[in-house]
Amino acid sequence: MRCALALLAAVAAAALTAPAAFGDDATITSVDLPVQGERVPAVSRSQRFDLVGIHWRGSGSVRFRTRSLGGRWSRWRAADPEPEDVPDPYSVEGHALAGWRIGSPWWVGAADRIETRTDGRVSHVRAFLVWSPTVGVPYRVPAATQRPAIVPRLSWGADEAIRRAPPTYAPRLRFAIVHHTAGTNDYSRAQAPAIVKAIELYHVRGNGWNDIGYNFLVDRFGTVYEGRYGGVDRNVVGAHALGFNSGSVGIAVLGTYQTTPPSQAAQSALESLLAWRLDLAHVDPTSMLTVISGGSERFAAGVPVTLRAVSGHRDTGSTECPGDLLYARLPAIAGAARAIGGPKIFDPRVDVSRSGPVRFRARLSSSLAWHVSVSDADGTAVADGSGSGTTVDWTWGASAPPATYRWAISASSARPATGSVRAGVGQQAQPLAVQGLAATPSTITPNGDGQGDSATLTFTLTAPAAVSVDVYDASENDVLPVLAGEALSAGKQTVVVDGSTLPDGSYTVVVSALGADGGEVESDVPLVVSRVLGLVSVSPRAFSPNGDGRVDRLTVAFTLVTAGEARVRILRGSTLMATPLDATLQLGPQRLVWDGTTSSGRIPDGSYVVAVDAVTETGTTTVVSPFAVDTTPPRVRVVSLRPLELFVSEPAALKLLVDGSSIQRDVKRRGIVRVRRPQAPHRVRVVAWDRAGNISSLLVVRRKVPEKHAQ
Repeated sequence: MRCALALLAAVAAAALTAPAAFGDDATITSVDLPVQGERVPAVSRSQRFDLVGIHWRGSGSVRFRTRSLGGRWSRWRAADPEPEDVPDPYSVEGHALAGWRIGSPWWVGAADRIETRTDGRVSHVRAFLVWSPTVGVPYRVPAATQRPAIVPRLSWGADEAIRRAPPTYAPRLRFAIVHHTAGTNDYSRAQAPAIVKAIELYHVRGNGWNDIGYNFLVDRFGTVYEGRYGGVDRNVVGAHALGFNSGSVGIAVLGTYQTTPPSQAAQSALESLLAWRLDLAHVDPTSMLTVISGGSERFAAGVPVTLRAVSGHRDTGSTECPGDLLYARLPAIAGAARAIGGPKIFDPRVDVSRSGPVRFRARLSSSLAWHVSVSDADGTAVADGSGSGTTVDWTWGASAPPATYRWAISASSARPATGSVRAGVGQQAQPLAVQGLAATPSTITPNGDGQGDSATLTFTLTAPAAVSVDVYDASENDVLPVLAGEALSAGKQTVVVDGSTLPDGSYTVVVSALGADGGEVESDVPLVVSRVLGLVSVSPRAFSPNGDGRVDRLTVAFTLVTAGEARVRILRGSTLMATPLDATLQLGPQRLVWDGTTSSGRIPDGSYVVAVDAVTETGTTTVVSPFAVDTTPPRVRVVSLRPLELFVSEPAALKLLVDGSSIQRDVKRRGIVRVRRPQAPHRVRVVAWDRAGNISSLLVVRRKVPEKHAQ
């Protein structure tokens, strides 16, 4: 066992060049700690922190302790008690720190020194030290609604400027995962929002994630905080449960509950939050479901896992989270959540039969009188059915004309379930068919970088139909229902397939259309999911490889998630112009600088694309990005002096000197540019430069003065 005492300043190679401002004077500093037992001089009390996160390289483990501002050392703590509170393995967030082990964010209270011990093979230790002082920001909660009071991000001081990417959304919410955070249970009410701020700062600036990992957080006083950005009532994909983030809501209770029970206030707040959030999705908190793992230390990718609708993190990963004493209470918490808010409607389903009738089904939280209504596009009632009991089961004969109908299932004061369905009988003007089905792109890289994360299906329906879209794996298992009997009209259709929950592999997307006469047609298209290739960027979008020193080179950057063969190709249409890179590379960020040369000389002006290929055993993943080559300077001429008008041959920035007055104009398109002047100028100097850095010849125009005026 080795021990090291570290100076709390940016000594050695810090991951952050300087503390980052956050909220009210909150800061984060990274410190590389010695691992060979070296001692470092003591530090001043001004170097303070209250949350610690440890990163390290190697297969060993790390423990740490901290000294309070009063001079007392804490007990030794494991750096990563919850190792799977992380993003999904195929996301960009999941690969932000490839090669590093990521510790949990520990709230330690005000401290000024840290000491670490390593066990086993550890080559590098880095501590992220966060100072997040308490601030007196008034909470702003929504007006009285059916949802519980939730402290919004603005009120706990979230820094929206540090978010790295927009939120991603799951097609639907299916279950909740309850966590606890590492750290003390003795925090004050004023410290709780500071803990939330510190976790955000560590997750984003320390771990490189897009945002705070949890969707909600609950403190021991029963306060609920909005977590990850994107909307508390939307299916935001978090970074809290390796392999099970999509389709779940992650709720973390501040504190550690392995040997300490949660407070009654925290438990009650958790019950109210689960009652509201799961009811939005018509999910029974006490139900069971099957979820396909995206890949974790406990369940390999593609493995079906049976979970409770309110599960603890240990149900999906190799962790003790949310602690024995909180985990043991989850069944009771789920039962209480089911009872909060009165009656509820669970699992509504609408099935359209081949012969025309439509069957509506749902479960109710108690025996109730229920009602199903169907209306047309104008809101006119078409049919309805009623019954009582704990199960809704009613079939509409659908004898009305073929059309899209709105439906609603209601029961007492329960939140209604609503939707639309294509139904009706009658002859179709044209036989039903799905034509021109295509997936763009055909290979997606759903790693959350905003590029190639989803595929867009395009097809044409020759007649109105109820359309289902499903993704099947190589074993013909339906692994991703995208649409289920959605009523679509005849004509061109667009459907987005979100592959964030799919492991890498080859799939088939099947589009099924059920016509009003009961006839069904199908069409399918292949789809490949591969996360081997990260974000591809090309800059600048236009460059000028003419050797003048201005915008002469093109930079192509991308990330490889695994080591392997990579190519960078330059294409003009389908013609290969150059292959600047074809090599076997290690995983991680890659960067190529290209000077525009090809085997036949300098590349000519025109529009091109960069194609980045990552070659693996399962095939080739390609991401393309457009750019332009432009070595031709813009041309400018003066059309008239009164009014002052100039012709510009392409979009460019203009700089004019008109009778000694400097004027700048940003020209968006080729054509005539008018410069308003009170009188005709005597002397005009003009120069223009385009986005590729090409500069026009200097144009100087003087107004001719009549000879009698010149004397």
